[in-house]
Amino acid sequence: MLKAAVVALIASTVVAQAAACPRPDKGGTARVLTVDPAAYPRVGLQSFAQTLPLQDREVVLTFDDGPNPATTSRILDALKAECMQATFFLIGQNAVAHPALVKRIAAEGHSIGHHSFAHPNLGLVSHAEAVAQIDRGISADELALNGRATTVPSTPFFRFPYFQSTPALLDVLQSRGIAVFGADFWASDWNKMTPDQEQALVTGRLKVAGRGIILFHDTKAQTAAMMPDFLRYLRENHYRVVHVVASVPRQSAGPVTPK
Repeated sequence: MLKAAVVALIASTVVAQAAACPRPDKGGTARVLTVDPAAYPRVGLQSFAQTLPLQDREVVLTFDDGPNPATTSRILDALKAECMQATFFLIGQNAVAHPALVKRIAAEGHSIGHHSFAHPNLGLVSHAEAVAQIDRGISADELALNGRATTVPSTPFFRFPYFQSTPALLDVLQSRGIAVFGADFWASDWNKMTPDQEQALVTGRLKVAGRGIILFHDTKAQTAAMMPDFLRYLRENHYRVVHVVASVPRQSAGPVTPK
């Protein structure tokens, strides 16, 4: 059984070298991890039994709820300064409101995932309404990114608002080849705290976990203020940033205009 699991792991992930950082004194992105959603349909130990195949001291940086010009731009600046890549799970209505910022996220090499259209608790609404929220969010993100609304995402990554899903919704996304991201730990930045307090909290959790998918919110001013120091902490303490991308390009199923 163990041997089969190892074989499946190797078959379902591709590791590539990240582009070299032109500033050798910065952290950079250590590697690119290409993941097949068919083999990794749900990842993140706070919600699921499985997570990404990360080595010790490897982290995946993820951000929810943007884009927001005042804060997302500062986080992008911090990531660019350190040559580090992240994944941004966008709210559709924010993407439509700020398409230039969506394009900047993609142009700077980050992955774009999806986080519904308006961030409702999808575990508390009807199944049909939840699916509509998922599809409308994907369509809005794709419209902002590529100028064409479609329910087939360019990058098939989704994160449930509040991490609240249902078995039926998980099955729908798996059947569509969309990987669901939870997190291995988070910065709890939905709580009011200073940047220094957030830095201490998330670095403390990182020391305990040793590796993992980290959740931040790029709409939070305290997170934007903390991010340069946190990325410097990763570099100075020999943590390695892994950039997660989808395994194969997605083919459009046709335009679907958000309502």
